[in-house]
Amino acid sequence: MTEHAVSHAPAPAGGRLISPVTVVLAALALAAAVVLACRFVYGLGAVTNINDGFPWGIWIVYDVMVGSAFACGGYAIALLVYIFNRGEYHPLVRPALLASLFGYTLAGVSVIFDLGRYWNFWHIFWPGYAQVNSVMFEVAVCISLYILVMWIEFSPAFLDRLGMSGAKKKISKLMFLFIALGVLLPSMHQSSLGSLLVIFGSQIHPLWQAGFLLPLEYLMTAVLLGFAVVVFEATLVSLGFKRAMETALLARLARFIWGLLIAYLLVRVGDLAVRGALVSAFRFTLEAFWFWIEMICFVIPVWLLAAPAGRSNPGVLFAAAVMLMAGGFLLRVNGFLVGYETGAGWHYFPSLPELTVSVGLIAFEILAYIVFVKTLPVLPAQSATPR
Repeated sequence: MTEHAVSHAPAPAGGRLISPVTVVLAALALAAAVVLACRFVYGLGAVTNINDGFPWGIWIVYDVMVGSAFACGGYAIALLVYIFNRGEYHPLVRPALLASLFGYTLAGVSVIFDLGRYWNFWHIFWPGYAQVNSVMFEVAVCISLYILVMWIEFSPAFLDRLGMSGAKKKISKLMFLFIALGVLLPSMHQSSLGSLLVIFGSQIHPLWQAGFLLPLEYLMTAVLLGFAVVVFEATLVSLGFKRAMETALLARLARFIWGLLIAYLLVRVGDLAVRGALVSAFRFTLEAFWFWIEMICFVIPVWLLAAPAGRSNPGVLFAAAVMLMAGGFLLRVNGFLVGYETGAGWHYFPSLPELTVSVGLIAFEILAYIVFVKTLPVLPAQSATPR
């Protein structure tokens, strides 16, 4: 048997790019591309079920509201490493940044799918059209800038591959500026995603209309989801690439997850109690049902990660991460779709083409991640030594 010694220096994982997994992922991504071609030729009505009552379908809610939160791994780890000076988590930085890079880039690109007059998307960045008092303007600009910042932060991986050490040194001297922006920008737009629900006012069910606390709740869950995705990704990478899992490192990370999760639940439940909205959770309604499913997904990880033994168990860590991801997913879907009361007579359920595009984008993201990990220095290098 062999034992893997992990080095902090990243290296390409290597291996075949064409496999049954990558072929399936490519097929799903191709199916999404076909649907999108129809969308741009025949319009949104040809492939979606959105309407005047529900103008934001699953594309916006998942690809932007949920997808960008799932892509907060780089942001969450940057907070630990660069803001709280926890250098032991540095091996997680580049893999987390890569996942965030794809998640945010696809979230930004997918916004164009939902724009009726998509050819006018450049208006967002033109000063003459800027609506500086708009929350959506702030979200659009911050996400766009953050995507650019992440590509710059990840550029050393390309420069390492190309052997351009001189260019890497020059960029490294300015990297502290981009790291600072990489912490500031997500803090702004993740909280602003919660502010969007504040603007919707009474159209949002009381179980999710937390008023001025919504920006805080969305920011806290974005960080939680970032940590959860890091654990989720590290587990799948360990299994998929047959690498040693950094259980000790992830166990220490789980302590942060546990503490932040308790703080979030106190804010969430406390807000419901103060507003008198908790009574809505005990009514026989569809909203109450999905509220309890959402809360269960947040509460179970508190129990799973409470004891040191649970934090040190890879299976428990993975289960807690999946539950947290499900909870964050439901919080956003419940707020923007299930709990959105736009008026009598309006209904929405995503069409098959809409779901095909969302699944295809996820498949493309995973496929691109695999290609980058195998060809670029992203994961910490491992060497086999006799045991």
